[in-house]
Amino acid sequence: MRLSSLADYAVVMMGAAARHCGGQRTSATELAAETGIPLPTAQKLVSLLTRAGLLKSVRGQGGGIKLARPSAAISLADIIEAIEGPIAMTNCTNHGACGCTIEPDCSVKPHWSAVNTAVRGALGEVSLASLSAGARA
Repeated sequence: MRLSSLADYAVVMMGAAARHCGGQRTSATELAAETGIPLPTAQKLVSLLTRAGLLKSVRGQGGGIKLARPSAAISLADIIEAIEGPIAMTNCTNHGACGCTIEPDCSVKPHWSAVNTAVRGALGEVSLASLSAGARA
């Protein structure tokens, strides 16, 4: 499994946003400068992460963005799913038919759900708080 560059950047940006927590707001421009992520990409990520409920945007004077909930309550899985969609190792794990030619006789398909659950669980155990502190949870 390999994350897209966008998902990787989202994790980096959320880590930077977490270091601003405590009520202090920041901006996509500040996060881009802090992380080295190009501003257009940072702006796109802020939009996606806000839509997913991980960031909160406040308009007006004194506005900006901040974490929508404490960094300990945001997991690596939450961030990845905000960008990539549900964690799925194969198309077989999607609900319904996957369209694979061997699907009717596949002996592996019933096991992918357990694999996905394990991967999602492992990613869910890593909190943004531990990532932003540079420590392993």
